[in-house]
Amino acid sequence: MSDLSHVDAAGRARMVDISGKDSTVRMARAQGNIVMKAETFASIRDNQLAKGDVLTVAKLAGIMGAKRTSDLVPLCHPIALSDIDLRLWLDESLPGVWVEATARTTGKTGVEMEAIMGVSVSLVTLYDMAKGVDKGMVIGQICLVEKRGGKSGDWERG
Repeated sequence: MSDLSHVDAAGRARMVDISGKDSTVRMARAQGNIVMKAETFASIRDNQLAKGDVLTVAKLAGIMGAKRTSDLVPLCHPIALSDIDLRLWLDESLPGVWVEATARTTGKTGVEMEAIMGVSVSLVTLYDMAKGVDKGMVIGQICLVEKRGGKSGDWERG
């Protein structure tokens, strides 16, 4: 079990000690989507939902979620984000909304979880804002798309 970074030799969960690591510039990008009925999609596109501007609220929620990652994921280090950028776009072919989050920092550990959390919270907020008209929406395809920096180097989803 000692090959796992978050498990000690006795098999107990632990936070990874990053005190000896060098600070480097790091970036991670994640994405995901929510699929809904065509009528729900049109309501969001036309800003006709009773709760207001769904896309703006979901963007702000994703930013807030990324900043709170270490409060929600037990073994994540608190990270001072240099930037968290969320993009949301409508995709009529789903029909639904795609969310992409890009997190950046200069530090001793990566920002993959912050990017994934930003996407996740944004998508859950989209669901919350539109559930009154469409309880059957499906959140999915949340994944890391790319990461830059750190000891393990760069990575891109193929």
